[in-house]
Amino acid sequence: MSGTALAGGYVADLLLGDPRRLHPVAGFGQLAQRAEAAAYAPTRSRGIAYAALLVGLAAAGGELVARGAARAGASRSAVLAMVTWASLGGRSLTRVAGRLADQVDAGDLDAARATLPSLCGRDPHALDAAGLSRAAVESVAENTSDAVVGALLWGAIAGPGGVTAYRAANTLDAMVGHRSARYRDFGWAAARLDDAVNWAPARLAAGLTALCAPVVGGAPRTTWATVRRDGARHPSPNAGRIEAGFAGALGVRLGGALAYAGAAELRPAIGVGPPPIAADVRRAVRLSSTVGAVTALVCAAIRGGLSVVRGRPTG
Repeated sequence: MSGTALAGGYVADLLLGDPRRLHPVAGFGQLAQRAEAAAYAPTRSRGIAYAALLVGLAAAGGELVARGAARAGASRSAVLAMVTWASLGGRSLTRVAGRLADQVDAGDLDAARATLPSLCGRDPHALDAAGLSRAAVESVAENTSDAVVGALLWGAIAGPGGVTAYRAANTLDAMVGHRSARYRDFGWAAARLDDAVNWAPARLAAGLTALCAPVVGGAPRTTWATVRRDGARHPSPNAGRIEAGFAGALGVRLGGALAYAGAAELRPAIGVGPPPIAADVRRAVRLSSTVGAVTALVCAAIRGGLSVVRGRPTG
């Protein structure tokens, strides 16, 4: 039943989206802010302790909730379904990206610029329609791996504690893992940990993107060739793989100039084709949804297989 629970968490996100009240990820973020205020120092050693403590607490919390549920007569599988639902972000991702595409198509670029921060952290103020569309496609690609595939895969491998630890690592990376004077050293551990836990999900996501490419008119062989050729060009060891997969499947070119917190970057081109337009954002949403559904099936099978191998429910 544990594989079914994992799929059930995915379906809950698909139907209901993020929990509207008492979201555990938001609660963890508030805890992390308080811990940062108490523990911050511009050193790697302090950042390592901060990341290890919070991710360890998240993992332990997931397992404690599962054990408490078992003692109360519920099942670990029910807890796995709940924490998976709370950790996924697929519906929110596709809804926001679709709204941005509609705003770009309507010529309401100010509204699209206001929407973009809900997808990614880059500066939206100077972006035109093409820049907004490219940012949206890149964000949909990266978050398909981070907010969907990663949570499902870690749930399949390690149960409730795996999901909560993974989501904690993602959250800390978003909070302190970016490059800035404040977080260059303190956030180093959070960023490296996020890279480590996303290594396998990013590559699974890229492979499934190639498999699912025909839903947006792409070819699996061309998509995988793009991943192999361009995936390592991105500054991130993981984001480049899934962005290359989406670029290959959609037949567009990603990469180029962007800015975070006023700091400009020029990223290498990924993929071959024209820059994305609003219609490509919608195609990216369709591809993301398909990859998410296939991932849920694959990870449910992995979880169910582990249950059989271990001879007991793995919830």
